Amino acid sequence: MARSSTINGPAVAGVKKTPTLDRYLVWVVLTLSAIGVVAVYSAISFLAETKAGGDTSRFLILHVAKIVLALVAMLVVSRIDYRVIAKFAKLGLIVSLGLLMLVKVVGVASGGASRWLQLGTFVFQPSDLARVALVVYLAVLLVRKQEYIKSFKRAFVPLFLWTLATVALIGMEDLSTAALLLVSAVAMCFVGRVSTLHIAGLGVACATLATILLLMSPGRAARVEAFVGMKIFPHTSEEQVFNDQSEGYQAKQARIAFALGGLTGVGPGKSVQKVFLPAPYNDFIFAVFAEEYGVIGAFILLLLFVVVLFRGMLRVARGAIDPLGLLMAVGLTTMLVLYGFVHAGVSSGLFPVTGLPMPFVSYGGSAMVANGIIVGLLLSISRYRMVERAM
Repeated sequence: MARSSTINGPAVAGVKKTPTLDRYLVWVVLTLSAIGVVAVYSAISFLAETKAGGDTSRFLILHVAKIVLALVAMLVVSRIDYRVIAKFAKLGLIVSLGLLMLVKVVGVASGGASRWLQLGTFVFQPSDLARVALVVYLAVLLVRKQEYIKSFKRAFVPLFLWTLATVALIGMEDLSTAALLLVSAVAMCFVGRVSTLHIAGLGVACATLATILLLMSPGRAARVEAFVGMKIFPHTSEEQVFNDQSEGYQAKQARIAFALGGLTGVGPGKSVQKVFLPAPYNDFIFAVFAEEYGVIGAFILLLLFVVVLFRGMLRVARGAIDPLGLLMAVGLTTMLVLYGFVHAGVSSGLFPVTGLPMPFVSYGGSAMVANGIIVGLLLSISRYRMVERAM
């Protein structure tokens, strides 16, 4: 069995199935999870006081349980051939889109957004399933349509419709996740040789959709205006945009956390800003971590995501045995790393407030399990690698 050196190039390599998983990815995930347990334990005191009478151990146990669930999902998926999983990608995406539409009817609202579905005591975000399913199914479509990948009707239209439908349904309540999913899809299309003009058209269409969604939501629009420091949209109020206790409050408190942390931090568990930051255990866990461990600690944490980037792109994607594995690895790695970097950018004031969790570090939920599945897929792809030899 052989794979071409490029999608349509000559065969130059053989295939070897490795008996073990990519140990670097595994160790990075375990390290991020351990950091998350320590950071969440420090940041969760306010949540414990307001919802559990000061019992931090209850939420810590829940967080650890979700980490274990994510690691189990990662291990199980890693043992399944990614090509088998890809066969069910379309079904998974259709189910995901159905669940996203169901959220609009019976979704559970929290923080001003209705993103969750509740099944008994279990609450999850269908968008987490949809983002994984879309990446895998786009990889399948890109491989199937390589012979006529430059065709607008036969290749681009199906890619465009599935991407736009998923991004639109997610973006109605979670514009930031939709944006990162779009970037991942664009990266896959670029690697998959889709016409640059067609990719630009996808970007324009989604930018137009984002503008419409901002016009439909004064809260989202106000966040963007608070970030740029000026009024842009007609349906927001100056009080909402420029009030220190309104949209700009979260970003301001996060910057204070960085200032207090300095180079080496104030010390484990000694964060002051966790009292003032909304959801310090989730949306702003990086700010709390930077306050307690300083710029040095924050840099080390980001370095772990750089390792994921290099392993995912240079080891897993580059060594994949077929275009399907290559494209899946590109999309999944892009999405996972973007989550980490954008979360850090929000916490440091480089991006508007989004509410994105930091993978394996923020307080657990369905996003934690989805990230476990993503890494599991990368590990599955890495089990088969290219061996350079003449054919």
